Amino acid sequence: MKLLNHFFRLMRINYILMRYNIDDVVLGTHRFFLLRYLVYLNPFYWTATRKLPRGERVRLAIEALGPIFVKAGQILSTRRDILPDDIANALAKLQDRVTPFSGKRAKRMIKTALNLPLREVFTHFDKNALASASIAQVHAATLITGESVVVKVLRPNIHQRIAADLDLLYLLASLANRTLKGAVHFKPKALVDEIAETLTNELDLLREGANASQLKRNFAKDASLSVPHIHWEFSRTNVLTMERMHGIPIHHVAALKNAGFDLKKIAESLINVFFTQVFRDNFFHADLHPGNLFVHEKQMHQPALIAVDFGIVGSLSQRDQRYIAENMMAFFNRDYQRVAELHIASGWLPPDTRVDQFEGAIRAVSEPIFAQPFADISFGHLLMRLFQVAERYQINIQPQLILLQKTLLGMEGLCRELAPHLNLWEAATPQIEKWLKQQVGVKAFFQRVRANLPRWSEQLPELPSLVYDVLMQNKAAALSKHYAPAPRPRSKLTPYLAFGGGVMVASIVFILFNVLGAF
Repeated sequence: MKLLNHFFRLMRINYILMRYNIDDVVLGTHRFFLLRYLVYLNPFYWTATRKLPRGERVRLAIEALGPIFVKAGQILSTRRDILPDDIANALAKLQDRVTPFSGKRAKRMIKTALNLPLREVFTHFDKNALASASIAQVHAATLITGESVVVKVLRPNIHQRIAADLDLLYLLASLANRTLKGAVHFKPKALVDEIAETLTNELDLLREGANASQLKRNFAKDASLSVPHIHWEFSRTNVLTMERMHGIPIHHVAALKNAGFDLKKIAESLINVFFTQVFRDNFFHADLHPGNLFVHEKQMHQPALIAVDFGIVGSLSQRDQRYIAENMMAFFNRDYQRVAELHIASGWLPPDTRVDQFEGAIRAVSEPIFAQPFADISFGHLLMRLFQVAERYQINIQPQLILLQKTLLGMEGLCRELAPHLNLWEAATPQIEKWLKQQVGVKAFFQRVRANLPRWSEQLPELPSLVYDVLMQNKAAALSKHYAPAPRPRSKLTPYLAFGGGVMVASIVFILFNVLGAF
């Protein structure tokens, strides 16, 4: 039955790919040069769709395929090392906006989830959705206490649809691993794992509420970012009720200008909020697209932002934070040797990589960029060029940094839209320098000692016993070695038996790999 479902889903995918002339994109590559004339057999070849740029066609096809493929496309948009520029830029614009489902059905789902009549919860519930995406949609409502709220509810049968598409993606990833030469660098299985984890998190609205609460606590004494309050008593895994926030969408530039806002200050506030989350709190909103950000209508002098939709958040280890901060400062100072050393120290490059060769490659892609005025330098463009170097040196892009890269690119795009001539490097540098100063020096040393004192105080009394145990183990090992019996002479057949056993084990592993790979 599952294979039959996969077959029909593949047929649907094939229809969408043909409709948007993706076969023209694939057959246009050098690998399929001899088959390029097959595009004329596609009935959609003669439609107006083919006149669109190929990146736009790929984006439209992915949006038509549904939430799984949209998430895959959004993640792929950060992999400039494996995608052409035009397709990567198009995928970065992916938005999963879909037609809302019935408001009456939404009310029935909320009633079932809360196990309460809606008249005991809301005095008003708007049947028309405020916003609708592929996973959930949002309705405005008023609680019986008089508070204005928004209610987010998952789409019907979304778990089953996502599970089916994930099975299909894992099947395609398995085929790619076996048939594509570059799959070892592309890591299709790891990519599907990341998509699955992201979607699993987004399907649990209580987890999203917890993310919002954490972000709200982090900015409790900082007016630069406002986060809605979560009404936990009216929230479940498939329903989330939160305070309704009012503001001007950050991408409505004309409305912001008419309201009297300084767009440059808004962009600077966005940069400050983002790097504060990354370095101060180590907990950042990882889906900062224009639909999730608003500007407070009443705070004109120092613009404050409002964030919504907390399904995707990210965090970094202290090692990752230090790596990012030092790398950005090294790039800013054009210290390419330090950049190369950091890549090796962080495990991105094999330890036997020659620092001078990698340093030269980094310099070659960076210097033309830094020849521009700093205000015109793009984080995204720099990342793109560095990922091109990554493919050549087989750099293992760390999974925990994918979300950061994606969010950084999105934030830069917003800032460029608001203030095209803003120097992003200068705006970001104070936050990075402040964090680095907190991590080094005598003051930082004593802060770390004070933080570890409770743990050390528990472990210190056990230290003499641990030292004694280690010394006794070493003594016993030395005595056993001294009095060990002479080794028995090896049989002349031993090497042949070992070789035969190794061949047998290898054969069994090979057979199992091929049998399992067939599924």
